[in-house]
Amino acid sequence: MGVEVYVGHISATVTEEELRKMFSVAGTVQSVHLVKNSGSGELRGCGYVRMSTEDEAGDAIGLLNGAMLGDSLIVVKDATKQSVKPALSPGNRRSGSIPHSQRSK
Repeated sequence: MGVEVYVGHISATVTEEELRKMFSVAGTVQSVHLVKNSGSGELRGCGYVRMSTEDEAGDAIGLLNGAMLGDSLIVVKDATKQSVKPALSPGNRRSGSIPHSQRSK
């Protein structure tokens, strides 16, 4: 089944294979998933790595949190404590403001 860890602050140039190779120092990597914007397909700067065991996930967090990957320092945490917020679109504003197209004149 495996245990997932959250990886944040991932540079847009990093590939799943690079992430897999880096995390393999902590144990067996079962899967890698980079989170992408559904509209543009661009990397959102985070992802998930599934390690084989809880011990390997803990080792990955201890060894790789704050490590350099590409051109940035990554953050590695327990995935159960993370959530990715949906991207805001013009019709999905949280501020309570009324979209310009729906305002009365």
